[in-house]
Amino acid sequence: MSNQEYTNNPLENVQSHDWNKERLEQLKRLMPDLFTNDGKLNINELKKVIDPNSVNETERYEFRWFGKSNAKREAFTPTDATLIYDEARSVNPTESENLIIEGENLAVLKLLSQSYREQIKCIYIDPPYNTGNDFVYSDKFNQDRKEYWEDTEITEDGYKIDSNIETDGRFHSNWLNMMYSRLLIARQLLCEDGVIFISLDDNEIHHLKKLCDEVFGEENFYSSIIVRSNSRGQTYNQIAKTHEYILVYTKSIDGDLLELEKNNDNSDLNLLDNIGNFNIRELRNRNPKFGKHNRPNLFYPIYVNPNLIDKDGFCPISLEKTDEFTVKVEPFNSKGVESCWRWGTTKLINNLEKETLISNIVAKAKADGSFGIYEKYRKTTYKPKSIWDENPFLTETGTVEVKNLGFEGEFDFPKPVKLVRRCIELTVEKGDLVLDFFAGSGTTGQAIFELNNDADKDIKFILVQLPEKCNEQSVAFKNGFKKISDITIERNKRVIKKIIEEKKNEQPDLFNKKEDNENQLNGLGFKVFKLTKSNFPRVEYAPDPEKSDEENVEALKKYIADKEAQLITAFNRDELITEILIKNGFKLNYTVTQQEQFKKNEIFLASDGEKETLLCLDGTLADKTVEYFKSHTDQKLIVLERALDTTKKWNLKHYMGDKFKAF
Repeated sequence: MSNQEYTNNPLENVQSHDWNKERLEQLKRLMPDLFTNDGKLNINELKKVIDPNSVNETERYEFRWFGKSNAKREAFTPTDATLIYDEARSVNPTESENLIIEGENLAVLKLLSQSYREQIKCIYIDPPYNTGNDFVYSDKFNQDRKEYWEDTEITEDGYKIDSNIETDGRFHSNWLNMMYSRLLIARQLLCEDGVIFISLDDNEIHHLKKLCDEVFGEENFYSSIIVRSNSRGQTYNQIAKTHEYILVYTKSIDGDLLELEKNNDNSDLNLLDNIGNFNIRELRNRNPKFGKHNRPNLFYPIYVNPNLIDKDGFCPISLEKTDEFTVKVEPFNSKGVESCWRWGTTKLINNLEKETLISNIVAKAKADGSFGIYEKYRKTTYKPKSIWDENPFLTETGTVEVKNLGFEGEFDFPKPVKLVRRCIELTVEKGDLVLDFFAGSGTTGQAIFELNNDADKDIKFILVQLPEKCNEQSVAFKNGFKKISDITIERNKRVIKKIIEEKKNEQPDLFNKKEDNENQLNGLGFKVFKLTKSNFPRVEYAPDPEKSDEENVEALKKYIADKEAQLITAFNRDELITEILIKNGFKLNYTVTQQEQFKKNEIFLASDGEKETLLCLDGTLADKTVEYFKSHTDQKLIVLERALDTTKKWNLKHYMGDKFKAF
């Protein structure tokens, strides 16, 4: 019996591997928006990726609205904007990698999409609910940014956003266009096991579900959570409304939620090993909607050593077949239908202890002689339910929290800190990164600061908020906060101050020495960046139809020369470095140090901990510098295009190859 392989499958697959099917599954995981609602590849959508104007619209079963194609095109159109560091509004910037970015969130997401692609573990957003009174980011705002860039009142006083009124014939379309483009980019930022939480109410929840099914893939829908947000109920409806929703989607099949900590209670843990009490639960996913057909990565063989059995009948397992591990087990249900495991191979390996009986995954023989694979479940945690009705999640709690920080009257329904914290706790582990691109009052930042302080998680965040003008009747505006983004920053500044004061009151001796002080401030800070126009000239020249071709050519040459002169004479070095680095895939936690060995040019080494490059912003690259890089080709080099003549550019490209870039 020890050499028998148990597959629980009465019919062995005699066909060779279906590579076409696998390639389609890979494409669907990468770009689910290219597939129809019934899971078929939409050839027209694939053609649009190659040429957005190549396909005429046709009628078919799909979720459509006015402006959908333009919204998708806008999502994947590069931005010419950049970010600049705002040192004056940053707090303890050297102690943390947290970021607060002031700017229109679609442009910001595009700028982050290269540097932070597949780096975000959790996204939480609380977007406008489209009630008819709140705003959406209109198409006009996205298409014409001249007002945003050049109106100084926006910088000082905030951007005035129009309401999306219900009498507008495109009421739902406007909201969907805003969300569609942003979610398409947000998906690129999520890591493979990343999760997104979206708060919403009845106004658009039905549309949002369809939208997310398209963007993330219907198979990656995780849950719709009902949150009791109002204990009394909103009485202007026929039925007093007491709840809102949180839609939860994963980036891929690898995404999963963590369990929540519970009080220690071992009454139902009737088994014991050297670690402690436990019970067992089957590793096979018993949900009939999941199987090899839509979770191929979770269908793999596990091998059992049937000759090594402990007192409770458990046998060790391995992912590799050996002379000892001979019994093959695959996840088939009792009817011989292919299902899948609950865990991927990476998580399984992390729970194996050198293939011994003290592992968290073991096998046990069933009555029919086949083996089942089981997880040792120690039950220090529990799965959250789909209804969250705890009092700390009530909207009135969020209102009190905002009021206590001095921002009363600006936010109608602010999210409670513990609600956002619950979402984050279900997703992140130590060192993970969280994104909120509808940051509002900055609740997500406060939730992370408090979670780090309580549980030593070292979680980092990126908050993005439009410099929207505050309500002039609000307490916040009367106290000098003209923009919502000012409140985002100030709230988290006050949270940091409060945490530090509490630490000093509890253990004042921890702040006696400079190094102790730095340790206590670790993670308690953030850098502020602002969205602005590029430092590099953009061609906005329009020929004069009343002039000759020769005259227009000369006028264009003068226009270009004037633009280049602006770059030479008026650029800010630090701002230029930020733009070059972020557009070359560097994270915003980069450091820059001057390299003293170069005497003819000012050259810096930029590093973000994962990648590095040498960088020169001089107007001319010296011959001696060029000669150096002809023989030192181990490091990347970025220089300004205007610093090179044809010969220098050819030499650097010839000797350095892809490690050289002219910007």
